[in-house]
Amino acid sequence: MSLLAALVRRPCSCIRRLAGNRAREVQFTRFLRNKKVGVAEMASHAAARTADRVAGREVIVVQDTSELFLGGRRAKANGYGPVGKGGGVRGLLLHAALAIDAGNDALLGLVDAQVWNRDKGKVKARRSRATADKESQRWLSAAAKAGKALSAARSITMISDRESDIYEHFARRPANVEFIVRASWDRQIKLESGKSARLFAFGTRLPTVDRFSVTIPAAPGRKERTAQLVLRFSPVTLCRPHPSPGPGLPDTIELTLVDVREVSSGHGGKPIHWRLLTTHVLTNPDQARRIVDLYRKRWTIEEFFRTLKTAGFDIEEADIGDPHVMIKFVEATTVAAATIMQLVRSRDGMTQESVADAFEPDDQPVLEALSVQLEGATAKQKNPYPKGTLAFAAWVMTRLGGWTAYYGKPGPKIMRLGLEAFRRIKYGTTLKLQNV
Repeated sequence: MSLLAALVRRPCSCIRRLAGNRAREVQFTRFLRNKKVGVAEMASHAAARTADRVAGREVIVVQDTSELFLGGRRAKANGYGPVGKGGGVRGLLLHAALAIDAGNDALLGLVDAQVWNRDKGKVKARRSRATADKESQRWLSAAAKAGKALSAARSITMISDRESDIYEHFARRPANVEFIVRASWDRQIKLESGKSARLFAFGTRLPTVDRFSVTIPAAPGRKERTAQLVLRFSPVTLCRPHPSPGPGLPDTIELTLVDVREVSSGHGGKPIHWRLLTTHVLTNPDQARRIVDLYRKRWTIEEFFRTLKTAGFDIEEADIGDPHVMIKFVEATTVAAATIMQLVRSRDGMTQESVADAFEPDDQPVLEALSVQLEGATAKQKNPYPKGTLAFAAWVMTRLGGWTAYYGKPGPKIMRLGLEAFRRIKYGTTLKLQNV
């Protein structure tokens, strides 16, 4: 798809700049306005490409939702949903699910991307609606798509935050998909004695089985720090909420609670306390610690949304006034953002991916020729990765994007600048060959 290729090589939110000329601008606009082009089809195509890379792998799927404040103050006039209670415009919402190799953290691709507009005004009370009629259906839909699309994987574990703590989400879990969900609700649980208890108090009373340290990365309003954590875990039996959240749901669900609490102090921030509910059966502290390590990989989805917004595509500055067309554009940009992140993740050579996972076959000779030209005199300025690997190509992209090979690690902005430069160079080589 030419629009996707343009988004990858020239990430931005302006159709005119993205196209480069009037003819391609008309082409892209017609494509987005074509009623036969749907968001579901674009998402399915991306998932099919991801499915080709998962065979035999242990795969985790991280998912979350992000709100897009498109056009800033212009959004209200453009029809991007109702005004919130505080006067801010809600905009479009994007729910994305990314597949990652659990062993080497390679980004394998997009599994699902759902985009919608809150344009229905007031709706019925939450408890009076079926899950299929709520926005929370997105968690169930993404799990179903992952189970179907990634069936060739050795194992699939979906990881999500507190918003996905939905009883029906656990009850409707695909047979080939495991869950790790951060608990949001202090649910009623059934004890072995037959008595009931509350989930959070039960977790606090569990004996400590391990103590360990982890590095908590910096985030807005938070500095990087080393956190001292204590670990507890136990099987739990969740009781169905009352009134029942849906027909045909079981009275109880068997899960495992992994309770992780920070005991370090003096950092000035809010201490960590994760209550993780998982469908994995755990029998020892090492397995429980593994659940914590996997949950921490959920941060990848936050990096993805950052790439889509401020670090690469500036999607919230999009210049399309029609909300229906904008939804399609967001979907296409989401697919392209996954490619940029795939390159960023491969830059250190740890993921061992092939260049064919992100480039065309005729790109290889151009990449090799550019690598020779971009290498400097010092060891740090040499391309250290084998030809034919994605890491080799990523090194070329970062050098084209302005990285000197000396300071820090290049991120999505450098990567997308390099891709834009690479596509211009490749286009120039084709013109030269045509004139020979």
